[in-house]
Amino acid sequence: MNRLPPQPPARRVAVVGAGPAGLYAAEELIRQNRHDVRVDVLDRLPTPYGLVRYGVAPDHPRIKSITGSLRRVLDDPRVAFHGGIELGTDVTRRDLLERYDAVVYAAGAAGDRRLGVPGEDLPGSCSASAFVSWYSGHPDARPPLALDTERVAVVGAGNVALDVARVLTRPVADLERTDMPEAVLAALRDSAVREVVVLARRGPRHARFTPKELRELGEVDGVDVIVDPRQLAGSESTDADRTTQATLRALADLAARPPLGAPRRIELRFFTSPRRVLGGHRVTGLLTEGTHGGPDGTSEGTAELSTLPLGGVLRAIGYRGLPLDTVPFDTARGVVPNDGGRVLDPEGVPCPGEYVTGWLKRGPSGVIGTNKLDSAQTVALLLDDLDGLPVRHLPDLTGLLIGRGIRPVGLSGWARIDSAEQELGATRGRDRTKIADWPTLLRLGRTPHPVPVDSEELPWPS
Repeated sequence: MNRLPPQPPARRVAVVGAGPAGLYAAEELIRQNRHDVRVDVLDRLPTPYGLVRYGVAPDHPRIKSITGSLRRVLDDPRVAFHGGIELGTDVTRRDLLERYDAVVYAAGAAGDRRLGVPGEDLPGSCSASAFVSWYSGHPDARPPLALDTERVAVVGAGNVALDVARVLTRPVADLERTDMPEAVLAALRDSAVREVVVLARRGPRHARFTPKELRELGEVDGVDVIVDPRQLAGSESTDADRTTQATLRALADLAARPPLGAPRRIELRFFTSPRRVLGGHRVTGLLTEGTHGGPDGTSEGTAELSTLPLGGVLRAIGYRGLPLDTVPFDTARGVVPNDGGRVLDPEGVPCPGEYVTGWLKRGPSGVIGTNKLDSAQTVALLLDDLDGLPVRHLPDLTGLLIGRGIRPVGLSGWARIDSAEQELGATRGRDRTKIADWPTLLRLGRTPHPVPVDSEELPWPS
């Protein structure tokens, strides 16, 4: 009887990060037919989807619906999810390089940029990313801002600034239909915030708000949106791209609307730069300076100072990547140095078998779909490199984890978390209620049978 020759082992690739960039990379790897590939997706969190789960505003369910296509990647038998595994703590860079033909770093940009002004670290001053993580139910998050003040400033001219302003002022009845944790909803119900001032250093032509976000801001019930038409003067230009022109039209529409005396308000204020966060034991105000700018987008201070009394400051001026274990890192740019996705060492030489994608590759830019193209580019280089490598019999990651007493959360564990959140939501007429604490997430993710969850008993990280 003729026997078939033994099949060579599949190529093995580790993807560090289960957000869109990482899962798009996994999708590219299993869609191609040049190599037989098995993919292990590792994430520090016991839940997948990264910023889609913990960064997209809860009142944007259409964007969150992308998790359906990402889930199909995880459901593929050639892909394994290992949640609750942290690079540098549970496994090292060397561990991965010894067990995989290639490693793709896709851990995103968990850090944030700072204002660099005195008083920035006073209680009541924090990053917008910390606030977003909190209202999105990230298990690391703590309530970053006491909502016992009537006025808050958000520094930034992008959609994150608008998201934060909208969540702070939107009627809680609207947010009760979202997946927000109950503890967050309770805090927002008790919030004293009535006014949010969004400060942009440059003029409206150089703002990074999108027209859709601006239009949505103007549609929130019970909120007046204030734009001084004088700040829009001279910003019109026929040589601006279509997106910029649409943004300027959306701003002009808001400026033309008279305030209705709504109980809450959002003011978009341009040509304003923070110079000092004021206060003693906590924030009491913000010292600002007027600016003027040229057509190239640069701005200079006018030396016209003013004080804005308030009780909270949120900076929404951008995310930045953080170092991963011993992986090469460009501290100035907050990215892993790379050539098209191939990781480069300090001398600019490619590191064999190491790749990067997403924000950790290019910086925090683009939309979710940008990561798909980005990951395709990185994976194409990875596959080219695999063409020249011999097939190897590699040790398995599972044995290493067992030896270290580490229990990852697999796809079945995430399914239990997912089901528990949907059950919690159903008790309140919602599709989902986020579980936001590590002990409950890990208990659900690592217990192979149903675990009852009572939302009234869920702890909030202290």
